[in-house]
Amino acid sequence: MITLNDYLFSGDTVLKILLRYSADLKKEALESQNSVDLAHSNFLIQIIELLEHTDFLTSQSQRIKEFYLYMTRKYPFLAFSFKGRIKSLIRSEEKFNGYILEYIYDFYKENGRFPSEAQIKDNLNCFRDLIAYRIVISLPMCHVSEGESYEERELKYLYEIADVLPGFLEERGFTPELSGYTDDNGVTGLDDNIRQYYRDYVRTPRPSGYRSLHITLYDNHARCYTEVQLRTKDMDDLAEIGTANHFGYEKSQEESRTRRDIIPPGACKIYDDAYERLRNLQELELADVNVNMFKAYNNQLINDGCGLFRGRQILPFEHLSRFQDDKPT
Repeated sequence: MITLNDYLFSGDTVLKILLRYSADLKKEALESQNSVDLAHSNFLIQIIELLEHTDFLTSQSQRIKEFYLYMTRKYPFLAFSFKGRIKSLIRSEEKFNGYILEYIYDFYKENGRFPSEAQIKDNLNCFRDLIAYRIVISLPMCHVSEGESYEERELKYLYEIADVLPGFLEERGFTPELSGYTDDNGVTGLDDNIRQYYRDYVRTPRPSGYRSLHITLYDNHARCYTEVQLRTKDMDDLAEIGTANHFGYEKSQEESRTRRDIIPPGACKIYDDAYERLRNLQELELADVNVNMFKAYNNQLINDGCGLFRGRQILPFEHLSRFQDDKPT
């Protein structure tokens, strides 16, 4: 069985690793008639195309930037940042195999049998966030009156921005996708006509404490999907450097071990392969990796200049509040 780990110690570039891994995976899939591995190879080709052909990002980023300019005029008292990235190779590989494990496990638990290869492949079409943009806002304390809730005031602006974004971007060639998400408590700050497009992890946080608004859009110009996340600075800190970041990693390892106990080795080859690929990545010592433009001293201290682990940045914009002493109207 071929795994990504087999290619991470050669000193190659990320693009070279992707080309070799996808080609070898395709060859093995054709020889073994494994249609899921063939879909895996095609998924890697999507990442290759994103890295090789970036012209479409110029147009896409420009249209996203128009929303940034709208916010600078509408909310000059807010500080906020726009960030964009292409998902890292390691994280993409983790998620792809994680989707396989989760789907097979849930199907087996519900039906007492394993799904067909065709059913597994169909489930893999849910990958929509290879390209993602993040809007992070922060309300200066001087704009909060005594006795007023800072969090609720900040959330008010977050939901206002979220309500406007789908229609704004639809006018510029994006089509918002229905999320299929239903929050557990029915509480949200979103407009009733807009909430169907969002996954609201702000009012209904994930078990890790992670909070954010997520929306998926199809870019009709670039003919690809992209995700936009909206959150406050406190939410962003929790997700990026706080407990939600570490909790997710530990929880994924715990879930993998639990599912392995229920589905023993040899019961389902597709499950076995995905489990092994994911386990290898979770146990990877990044300091031992030899990839051009990547250096890690350990699994916390990482200098990633190629998008191997942290993703490739594509849109950095930052707006600082200009009116620290003025009250918004």
